[in-house]
Amino acid sequence: MKTGLLFSGGKDSCLALHKFGKEEIDVLLSLMPKNKDSWMFHQPDLKLLKMQAKMLGLKLVIQKTEGKKDLELKDLVNLLKKSKIDKLVIGGLASNYQGDRLKNICSELGIKLEAPLWGYSHEKLWKELLDKGFKIILTKISCEGIPSGFLGEIIDKKKFLDLEKLSRKYKFRLDFEGGEAESVVLFMPGFRREIKVLGKIESEGDYRHFLKITGVK
Repeated sequence: MKTGLLFSGGKDSCLALHKFGKEEIDVLLSLMPKNKDSWMFHQPDLKLLKMQAKMLGLKLVIQKTEGKKDLELKDLVNLLKKSKIDKLVIGGLASNYQGDRLKNICSELGIKLEAPLWGYSHEKLWKELLDKGFKIILTKISCEGIPSGFLGEIIDKKKFLDLEKLSRKYKFRLDFEGGEAESVVLFMPGFRREIKVLGKIESEGDYRHFLKITGVK
């Protein structure tokens, strides 16, 4: 049985990979949206995504997409078909919008779907990430309450406590399932070494901030 993991390089897909077992994954599958605000998928940096796959020692298959509602689902179908997998592992936590669409697509294609993090609370999610030594940075902020200075900074236990305080005040979700932020993993169990990145912060208004990656090593 050939198993693929839907991989954005963020905290959820990386923890799902760890929970399921890297040795059980045959290929990483990534959608590359042109749209910063895709309905279904993160917009990863291509250089960083390839470096993550290299650090994991896993094959990476990429499908470009415009990132437009419904049309991006057709691109996902194309990606799944050309990867010829029997099982798909995802990092979804609670988004029924994403979960239902993935279930329907996998059912139509005869692919078994597994979501090892489904139903996780944000407390359980972050506890496992921090206890297992994941090194995570934010690359996008799209809500009130998270300062742009969080971009590019490793979220250690102290930083997470700061995020928790802000979440209570501004009422954003700490698992970011509502699109409040996007993350990237620079180290996790199974990486050959920690990835280093260089970047600069770009902003669009008061609450939208992006880390533009300028270098990966």
